[in-house]
Amino acid sequence: MTNDKATSQDPSQEPSQEPAEDAALGRFVAVIPAGGVGTRLWPLSRAAAPKFLHDLTGSGSTLLRATYDRLQPLAGKRVLVVTGTAHRAAVCRQLPEVQDGDLVLESEPKDSGAAIGLAAAILHERDPDTIMGSFAADQVISPDHLFQAAVREAIHTAAAGKIVTIGIKPTHPSTGFGYIRAGEPLGVPEAPSAQAVVEFVEKPSEEVAQEYVDSGNYVWNAGMFVAPVSLMLKHLEANQPELFAGLQEIAKSWDTPQRDEVTARVWPTLPKIAIDYAVAEPAAAAGDVAVVPGAFRWDDVGDFASVGRLNSAKEVKDVTVLGEGARVFTENASGVVVSDTKRVIALIGIKDVVIVDTPDALLVTTKEHSQRVKQAVDALKASGDTDVL
Repeated sequence: MTNDKATSQDPSQEPSQEPAEDAALGRFVAVIPAGGVGTRLWPLSRAAAPKFLHDLTGSGSTLLRATYDRLQPLAGKRVLVVTGTAHRAAVCRQLPEVQDGDLVLESEPKDSGAAIGLAAAILHERDPDTIMGSFAADQVISPDHLFQAAVREAIHTAAAGKIVTIGIKPTHPSTGFGYIRAGEPLGVPEAPSAQAVVEFVEKPSEEVAQEYVDSGNYVWNAGMFVAPVSLMLKHLEANQPELFAGLQEIAKSWDTPQRDEVTARVWPTLPKIAIDYAVAEPAAAAGDVAVVPGAFRWDDVGDFASVGRLNSAKEVKDVTVLGEGARVFTENASGVVVSDTKRVIALIGIKDVVIVDTPDALLVTTKEHSQRVKQAVDALKASGDTDVL
């Protein structure tokens, strides 16, 4: 059905109102890297069912599905998903819209440089004018309209010839995130918030983080990149020629019958490196990186304490409860309960507890120590108890 009839009846719906935006958005393809196990969310998140496949907010959508739905108004069906071979069936169930050629499967994890770089190379083979946007599948973002507004600005800034990162305005002096130091405004007409990036900064001490927040010149690095694929690949070739050559070989075979053979042969040989080191940091040094600050709420759900901060989850008095059919009784207690069983969990006189109950593993800790769950996973792996990982 065309728009002719609707347009003649309602001129306010004419797409020509924002021709520049339509042109830039028409080049945009969303990339969703869906990797990582999320060991700090064990025993809920495991190798076979990582955190992006779970509903951690009580919203009714998994993190992966919510990410796709958030990007759909901007990208339509122009979406690539990069995930592990083991997660293919689960990803396809959650995202039936994604076509086979747009599902990039990793036989083994090679870090974000290879994952995002391969997506860029495939898209460049299909259309070298593509603007890609990479958004991890395991983040919680709200409200969607503020996120989409920031991405639109990033797309226009990328169309002006920049690799763009969307930085998160810090709400507190976090020592768990990297920071981005913003510089002068770039004066992009459709992206008034866009600024030059002076440098990327590693995770700071609390004292330094406070200085960053107080200055107003720093944002959190959430790992979101929007860029012309040609510029991404230019910097990848300059800084990681071996990785670039391997990804090019795979990409050239991607839409051919040789895809599986070439990928199986080349992928295991690729070096492991994060996209920040492979592209973003050297590109920033060359003056090719911009930042668009995001005013939306963002959480990377890195541990069970962060699960407790998510407001959309059901609460029983002062206890955040996740899990369909969870049976929780509380009296003078607070914390987080995640239940994957029908077992009754009673909390009496205990503060800031974290309980995760699954059929074959039980975690009991506190919010304060929730970052240390990864150490339990490492110990289980070392002892050979891999059946619960």
